[in-house]
Amino acid sequence: MFLKKLSLINYKNFESGEFDFDNKINCFVGDNGVGKTNILDAIYHLAFGKSYFNPLASQNIKHGEEFFVIDGHFEKEERTEKIVCSLKRGTKKTIKRNGKIYDKLSEHIGLLPLVIISPSDRDLIIEGSDTRRKFVDGVISQSDPEYLQTLIKYNKVLSQRNSLLKFFAANHTYDETTIAVYNEQLVTFGNHIHEKRKAFIELFIPLFKEQYISISGGEEVVNLEYHSQLSKGDFLQLLTNSIDKDRALQYTSTGIHKDDLIFEIEGHPIKKFGSQGQQKSFLIALKFAQFYLIREKAKTTPILLLDDIFDKLDENRVSHIIKLVDDENFGQIFISDTHAERTENIVRSIHQSYKIFKL
Repeated sequence: MFLKKLSLINYKNFESGEFDFDNKINCFVGDNGVGKTNILDAIYHLAFGKSYFNPLASQNIKHGEEFFVIDGHFEKEERTEKIVCSLKRGTKKTIKRNGKIYDKLSEHIGLLPLVIISPSDRDLIIEGSDTRRKFVDGVISQSDPEYLQTLIKYNKVLSQRNSLLKFFAANHTYDETTIAVYNEQLVTFGNHIHEKRKAFIELFIPLFKEQYISISGGEEVVNLEYHSQLSKGDFLQLLTNSIDKDRALQYTSTGIHKDDLIFEIEGHPIKKFGSQGQQKSFLIALKFAQFYLIREKAKTTPILLLDDIFDKLDENRVSHIIKLVDDENFGQIFISDTHAERTENIVRSIHQSYKIFKL
């Protein structure tokens, strides 16, 4: 699968833009602020129906304008997929596939497998568990539509249960029968999600460790651990035991929405004990493992976006990354970099066709 053509209108800093891409490597070079990352984000937007960097949709409209349009032509399994994503201020965003508007955005997820590696990935290390859960859910959802639908249902029931707890507190009342209905639904959806996440981690950890060794030269020992309250006992019993706490807090304190992925280097949290280079290598290894897992599950080679990843890495680690992408397992790659000469040297060392766009 590859992106043949991209058109932008009023997207972030672009009034308009047209790009015809090489089906292997495409590089965007230029100073900070010229829009290199915005092009990568537009490609991400077409795959996921949202920005990787600006979750508030209206912030992606060019300042002073009323709408944006992103138009992409993809080649997948010997047919063209035309995807158009557009938003007008004050209205709902629309995504069209070959002229037809999706009823639900979730129906689009997985059609265009894609992995992005960006400096903002550091949020996976420094932010809370919610960021790491979204990473896990994002990887699984790209090749498992049923998982995504179950997750949507779980979050809807969770929101309803939390609203009920707030209602009880505000009205000094309590109805055990109604709570039991929500508990039953949470358990059904939550157990399914928990099993899927466990299966994912079992497959993912060996891939991740293999990628880290390839990038770092095998100098450090790294590990991932999946922490879940559901590993400690029956979900329904956990909900029953925590009801007094939930009523006091006015939200559900137990469930798969509290799961976390623990990042370790040499047996210690990488957030505290990993150097900047080690943390960056850790994150790149996570994303390369994501790439290979999606490739295996979806039976399609994902597009790979590399946003300014060569900055702050020593030459040895950069060379390891180049060896990884100079491989027939990789398909189309998009690279952004502020150093035109460095980018040119990197892509020349990869024995693939390429285009360089100077912005």
